[in-house]
Amino acid sequence: MGKLTGKVAVVTGASKGIGASIAEHFAAEGASVVVNYASSQEAADGVVRQIVSQGGTAVAIQADVSKPRDIERLFAETKKAYGKLDILVNNAGLYEFKPIGTVTAEHFHKLFDLNVLGLILTTQEAVKLIGEGGSVINIGSIVGPMPIGGAAVYSATKAAVDAVTIAFSKELGPRKIRVNSLNPGMVETEGVHAAGLSGGDFQKQIEATTPLGRIAQPEDIARTAVFFASDDAGWVTGQALILAGGARQ
Repeated sequence: MGKLTGKVAVVTGASKGIGASIAEHFAAEGASVVVNYASSQEAADGVVRQIVSQGGTAVAIQADVSKPRDIERLFAETKKAYGKLDILVNNAGLYEFKPIGTVTAEHFHKLFDLNVLGLILTTQEAVKLIGEGGSVINIGSIVGPMPIGGAAVYSATKAAVDAVTIAFSKELGPRKIRVNSLNPGMVETEGVHAAGLSGGDFQKQIEATTPLGRIAQPEDIARTAVFFASDDAGWVTGQALILAGGARQ
């Protein structure tokens, strides 16, 4: 029996990258999974097919979690599909780096509306369904506790994720709902490739300052998410775990 047998999980932004890997690992551990996506139905359906081909259970549900009405529909459809909810992974997010001279109000609101407000509103709606023993996992970034130049707004959103995590852990603790955040360093995802950050000098610099000598793969994050979602972490809440192979600034 898997670590998550009988559990129902919603993973936002799960059509690719870290979110897809988390959805697949949750399903492999016995969870029924909602693969949330904002725009790429084809990719989300591909994740569902992969899960089902391995004997798991999953459905794809479209919702842009920067939009309150979409969030409400996401959990209404989750309840219709599975009748309950045990685990929420707030993975959906946007990263966009801009140095101080190019920061705009539009850039600020675009990142904060999804990375912070979207996370808050998604959790707000999810906890209407999550019962005692539930788990909320927020995907932050190493740049939250360790901000970098040229990414002030993005770093600020991820610092906010950790603050929200701690605050929600205190609010939801009496209901026996645990809230934690995972803060990855550089992970080899489609987004990193699309941004041109993979394989070049930036990656080499990261690897040179990482004790384990490499960047992460999505499964490195997913395996830790399984732990946080499972009863193995039943005494763990309000934690912000850096997953960066030992990298420190």
